[in-house]
Amino acid sequence: MNINYKKLFICILIPLAVGFVSAFLTRNNMELFDVINKPKLSPPGQLFPIVWTILYICMGIASYLVCVSGADNQAALNVYAVQLIFNFFWSIIFFYLQEYQFAFYWLVVLWILILITTRRFYNISKPAGYLMIPYLLWVTFAGYLNWQIYILN
Repeated sequence: MNINYKKLFICILIPLAVGFVSAFLTRNNMELFDVINKPKLSPPGQLFPIVWTILYICMGIASYLVCVSGADNQAALNVYAVQLIFNFFWSIIFFYLQEYQFAFYWLVVLWILILITTRRFYNISKPAGYLMIPYLLWVTFAGYLNWQIYILN
């Protein structure tokens, strides 16, 4: 398999840029996470950027595998793009607007979109589907955290 490094770079850059811009827009509200009531299973705040960076790279590689698969991939990539938009706005809703309940419902829709993306990616490229599973699991955990933060605050 020949790797198109330019396309791979772009595919990885897209989700990383989504995450970076979202984090940049909410940077002044991130210290909020340190002071709100959190559930017992809440990881330290400094873990989140590390995990998200890894997840964005996995998503980018997955999208690359779908892009270069030669299969009819437009529907899968469209859902992928929509879930990236939902991903982008979640942190704004949660951190900037501090609308924890709405952020939870937004996250549920995001989770469904990730599941659809994962299934479509898997149908095109099994490794692409597998690369999306950690993201799906992390957003599941984020849903737990989001809901508990809503309840506790």
